Amino acid sequence: MSRVAIIGAGVMGETLLAGLLRAGWAPESLIAADRREQRRLEVGRLHGVAVASNADAAAEADTIVLVVKPQDVAELLPEIASTMAPGTLVVSLCAGITIAQLEADLPAGTPVVRVMPNTPAQVGEGMAALSPGSHASQEHLAHASDILTAVGRAVVVPERYQDAVTAVSGSGPAYLFYVVEAMIDAGVMLGLPRDITTQLVVQTMYGSAKLLLESGEHPALLRERVTSPGGTTAAALRQLEDHRVKAAFMTALEAARDRSKALSKPVDK
Repeated sequence: MSRVAIIGAGVMGETLLAGLLRAGWAPESLIAADRREQRRLEVGRLHGVAVASNADAAAEADTIVLVVKPQDVAELLPEIASTMAPGTLVVSLCAGITIAQLEADLPAGTPVVRVMPNTPAQVGEGMAALSPGSHASQEHLAHASDILTAVGRAVVVPERYQDAVTAVSGSGPAYLFYVVEAMIDAGVMLGLPRDITTQLVVQTMYGSAKLLLESGEHPALLRERVTSPGGTTAAALRQLEDHRVKAAFMTALEAARDRSKALSKPVDK
């Protein structure tokens, strides 16, 4: 039986584990690992899966999913490399860690898939971008995609796009939460109770995203349909244009991309 070891039982690791179980993966096909024994036991008890140390989990699996902090990767890779079987697929959700860095510290020929997920995976609506390493086949890529689609959607991109993906979808939820926060504060300023304002804004954001997704139409066209000449929406959009909000978003995403590039550079040992 194929087994997947999820190494790193933090929020994203547990999210992925729970998503796989909801998608119908057998508990026996999953192993949860974490450097903290108490956390391992807690996850095993909550989800009914086997737990093990990082090294033991790597030895028992034919697919290893790394969901640890980037600063922990350098110490983790030699630990699992010493026990994993030849040909084991490694799927990395570690932000900023390049395929070259992973391949350099894993056994020669190890198939690697680099992934940038995002936090809506916690409610089954994540967006993940996958990039295959030099030894990853289409079958490896399809298997990695199957794992990620248990918590949302997945797209395959060349690794050179990963910094841009990080800026757009990896950090993207924070931008939208920022807009929601601003709209709620504005509603309160206009005299609405905060609980009612929150409900209005959150449902508007959710419904608009669903309309955009299901209609398949360009956002500019949908925006124009809400914007009557000389109306309230036009007045508001004029203010956003005057304050160069679109330009600010472009600059912000460029900054996020540049920071992602900087974090991806290997640290001198």
